[in-house]
Amino acid sequence: MEALFFSTGIVALAEIGDKTQLLALLIAARYKKPIPIILGIFVATILNHAGAAALGTWITSFFGPDTLRWILGGSFIAMAIWMLIPDKLDDDTKLLDRFGVFGATTIAFFLAEMGDKTQIATVALSARYHDLFMVVVGTTLGMMIANVPAVLLGEVAARKLPKHIVHRVAASLFAVLGIVTLAL
Repeated sequence: MEALFFSTGIVALAEIGDKTQLLALLIAARYKKPIPIILGIFVATILNHAGAAALGTWITSFFGPDTLRWILGGSFIAMAIWMLIPDKLDDDTKLLDRFGVFGATTIAFFLAEMGDKTQIATVALSARYHDLFMVVVGTTLGMMIANVPAVLLGEVAARKLPKHIVHRVAASLFAVLGIVTLAL
């Protein structure tokens, strides 16, 4: 259960102000159809994070416990630093016009997550907890916790959230996890 709870919390916090949350706002503002947007986010996240978690689990087979501990600890500390760098989003709507709301959301979210903070976190969390299913459920839940309100409440809610504080809290959690991983 620790993998589930920590994965949910860290990704929900990491997603605040992230480019995929900005993408959710953009798509919601353009189409004003929350159900297909939310379903597209859900499908894209499951596909992306399942692959990321599988990669994290696979990586653990190549390294001994001590090497893996240093890699993971360093990765979590690097994530803490990366959390303090704000994301930007390019406004390219061609994809949205071609595939409809659900298809465009699914494709755009899947692609936007490639190499994103939450995808990298999913790889590291899977390697750390060795529980692919709970990590994917947790990271997907964290994405939905952060993005569903963005879709439903739109830009007003996003402006009211203190992103810099949320990013600092997430960075602190990553730093603590990195230090704890290195200390064990």
